[in-house]
Amino acid sequence: MLDYDAEAASYDATRGGVPRAEAAAGAVLGLVPAAARTLLDLGCGTGIVTARLDRPGLRVLGADTSYGMAATAARRGVPVVLASGTGLPVRTGSLDAVSAVWLLHLLREPGAVPGLVAEAGRVLRPGGVFVTTVDKDAAHDVGSDIDALLAPHLTAAPADASGLVEACAARAGLRPVGETRFTGHGQGRSPRESAAALLAGRYASRISPRGIGAAELAAALEALPAPDEPRAEPTYRVRSFVRL
Repeated sequence: MLDYDAEAASYDATRGGVPRAEAAAGAVLGLVPAAARTLLDLGCGTGIVTARLDRPGLRVLGADTSYGMAATAARRGVPVVLASGTGLPVRTGSLDAVSAVWLLHLLREPGAVPGLVAEAGRVLRPGGVFVTTVDKDAAHDVGSDIDALLAPHLTAAPADASGLVEACAARAGLRPVGETRFTGHGQGRSPRESAAALLAGRYASRISPRGIGAAELAAALEALPAPDEPRAEPTYRVRSFVRL
């Protein structure tokens, strides 16, 4: 698992920066009802997406467990609280919307995703919506030679698999209500960039090398043709669930 306090300073530059953040924010806002007045962004990180969830009449707050990430978000002007998504300091039924962008795929501990989805359901008022990315790691499979090389090493059971998230939502009193997709600008990585990301632990939720060490797998990536040429950009999937 990455040290997110240490990663805060360079996090945005390695993950698509403003173009990807704007695309993500636009997708989330497209699934948030026009009447919503409050939105809590879970795992807000540096606040680069949270700060762009900007709409007249909508008050946006952030929550993150990393002090370094939360401090960066605060410097962006995002009101933020240090809190886990499974234990929010928020009154039951008090929010119109909760979002979680690129968060669920990181929650590998047993019970973490059900706990977060249940907590989102708790703090939402009836008619409120939970908006989240799903199948994040699968989005990076664009049919490239990188994907073919990494295929034997993919995580078998992604924590944010759409069917799993939907089942958790149902138990939390949430039903599917909408869906959209957006382009992951700046995420079409080259073999060399993929190798660096693997060695830096940025593929921890997606890749678990089998029968080979991480350094050896990284070397195989760098040996692919055109090692500095980015492959196609991913398309991310976002789903929304309404509180019954």
